[in-house]
Amino acid sequence: MRLQKGVGVELKTAYEYLIGVDGGGTKTQIRVERPDGSHVADGSSGPSALMHGTSKAWCAIVTALDGAFQSAGIVRPPYQAIAAGCGLSGINNPQWAAQFRAQNPGFGALATGTDAFTTLLGAHLGQAGVVVAIGTGSVGEVLLADGSRREVGGWGFQTGDEASGGWIGLRAANHVERALDGRVAPGSLARAIVRFCGGDDDAGADFSSSANRERVIAWVNSANQSIFAQLAPLVVAHAGQDEAALAILHKAGQEIAQIANALDPSQQLPIALCGGLAAPLQAYLPEPLKSRATTPRAGAAIGALLLLRQQLAAESAGETI
Repeated sequence: MRLQKGVGVELKTAYEYLIGVDGGGTKTQIRVERPDGSHVADGSSGPSALMHGTSKAWCAIVTALDGAFQSAGIVRPPYQAIAAGCGLSGINNPQWAAQFRAQNPGFGALATGTDAFTTLLGAHLGQAGVVVAIGTGSVGEVLLADGSRREVGGWGFQTGDEASGGWIGLRAANHVERALDGRVAPGSLARAIVRFCGGDDDAGADFSSSANRERVIAWVNSANQSIFAQLAPLVVAHAGQDEAALAILHKAGQEIAQIANALDPSQQLPIALCGGLAAPLQAYLPEPLKSRATTPRAGAAIGALLLLRQQLAAESAGETI
């Protein structure tokens, strides 16, 4: 897939506004532009990953959109006057994708792609390259010079999403369970997780008390991927003083390297690490990936706009993409 139209390039269209949606498992970010590429506003809201339900996804998108127009002091026009490009976690599930498109609240045009692809488009502004996106979940994707692309990972929680917040949190939860059992010594990470779960870790308190165990059990049994990901910042914060936290992050770095090498065995393409955990995990990447990895040129919301502009340009030219 070759992308000719980019953000900032005027597109002849009847739509008043174009929006790019970055829909993940933790939050939704929206960028609003005019057809001439000028930036209007940004908005954000809660998660719009389709694993939470397609109706909730649309609710999050609309909430973010309304917030963007409100921040710009502009009355939002009817949906029919807006074209939307959406990069969404879970859109690669055909059933969820069909439900999402069927529930379109009325946007005049709708382009959809995975959040991995829109992240890739934004990171290299439509040019050939590799991304590994590490947030609540994880996935890698490559766009080659001939326009072909390939995805690695993205299998979802709990069997995949290596190095992601959910993956890190799941391993951190397992560590605190072992510490509460006495199978490993409770270091600063285990104690921090007990406190996070509502347990008692005050001076003189019994770390392995039945009350602490019950708190952790209740928390773990009610946790989903997004909730497990809340433990990832604790792992990062304690890596300098806790061997278990350090081991989890080093393993995460190795997993990222495996994804990157599977996408580009030649190690010649530019590679960008994206997502909320990209910066914290940079230090734990093995060489040569640590030296090669760069920050993205733009975000996934801009990538979604690139995808949308390509679809609108193709439709205008009577092409199919």
